[in-house]
Amino acid sequence: MSKINEIIEAVKGLTVLELAELVKAFEEEFGVSAAAPVAVAAAPVAGAGAAAPAEEEQTEFDVILSAAGEKKVNVIKVVRELTGLGLKESKDLVDGAPKPVKEKVSKEEAEAAKAKLVEAGATVEIK
Repeated sequence: MSKINEIIEAVKGLTVLELAELVKAFEEEFGVSAAAPVAVAAAPVAGAGAAAPAEEEQTEFDVILSAAGEKKVNVIKVVRELTGLGLKESKDLVDGAPKPVKEKVSKEEAEAAKAKLVEAGATVEIK
C-alpha cells in the first residue's frame, strides 16, 4: 500500500495542467480512452491539493465546429454521437458552422471530441 499512498501524494501536488498531461500519458501508455471517468476521479484530488494560482486556470472548454470539410456526412455522424441530437438537429448544427458542439466540458473531453471530429474531416477549435 505504500506505493499507492506515494502516488496519491504525488498526484495531490500536481497542477491541473500536469494532471491533464498525466491522463494523456496514461491513455497513450495503456491504450485506453474515454477520459471523462478519469477526469471525474481526478477533479476532487486536484481541488484538494491545488494552490490558488492553479484554480485560476481554465477548467471548462467549448468545442466549436468551424467547418464540416469535405466529408460532411461523417461529421454529422460524429456530432450525433457526441451530442445525442437527432439527425436533423445534427445536420442543422453542421450546416450552421461555426457552432459549438460541446460546451463547458473538461479539457480531456474537449480534446477527445476534437479528435473524433477532426478524424471525420471537420475543422474544430477549442475555446
